[in-house]
Amino acid sequence: MIIALRQHWPEYVIEAALLGLFMVSAGLFATIIEHPNSPIRRVLDDALLRRFLMGLAMGLTAVALIYSPWGKRSGAHFNPAVTLAFFRLKKIRTWDAFFYIFFQFIGAAAGVLLVWLLIGNPLSHPLIRFVVTIPGRWGISVAFIAEMVLSFALMFVVLFSTNTKKLASLTGVFAGILLVLYITIEAPISGMSINPARTFGSALAAHLWTGFWIYLLAPPLGMLAAAELRLRTQGAHSVLCAKLHHQNNKRCIFNCGFKQMPHEKQKQWKIEFPSLQSEDLI
Repeated sequence: MIIALRQHWPEYVIEAALLGLFMVSAGLFATIIEHPNSPIRRVLDDALLRRFLMGLAMGLTAVALIYSPWGKRSGAHFNPAVTLAFFRLKKIRTWDAFFYIFFQFIGAAAGVLLVWLLIGNPLSHPLIRFVVTIPGRWGISVAFIAEMVLSFALMFVVLFSTNTKKLASLTGVFAGILLVLYITIEAPISGMSINPARTFGSALAAHLWTGFWIYLLAPPLGMLAAAELRLRTQGAHSVLCAKLHHQNNKRCIFNCGFKQMPHEKQKQWKIEFPSLQSEDLI
């Protein structure tokens, strides 16, 4: 534990910062789009269109974070369910997984607190409520299923794209597109979390824990199911690394499969991605 903390603390702090920034973005854009005093809310009566704007904002936020220098360094999980899925695939060591998840929860809570300090009472308005995620009018069961299905789909896409040479560098774009669709279409059903730490950060600030267990269980179950499917159909060797973006010169702290590639295959990847250097794959 001590060795992991000493050697890899920058990645842990980055994970907290990434999710914190994501929550700041969520709070700011939710207030801008949904607060009754907002010009956007007065102009746009269509809730679906407002959700699309929110989805677009959060999708672009996710893409920016994944492709940022910080995202390239830590792998840009900023979601305990993603970390658990890669842990099941043996791509992340035990203490690294523990600290990733621990710092993700801290980052989410800190991000909501920061945006509250920035804009104050508008964030606590009943239409915003610290961007909490709670089950919609279809109830707890439907919300649970929706969260699990969306989480499964996201992890399935991530595992497919990150391990396909021609698609690997686009993983962040695919994740962003899915977020846009999820928030636009699914948000009325469960609030669209797919992230236990994200829901925790909002619930803690709002003191609103309605259906919290859904968001604690469903996203990990969905992503672990996607990981299990990959494991049983293609094997653990088919998953190269736990980074969402590996075509960069940042260090990798994971059980990285690139260093175990045959020499010829490594050459093929480096031809496709010149910035992917041998010393950075280890």
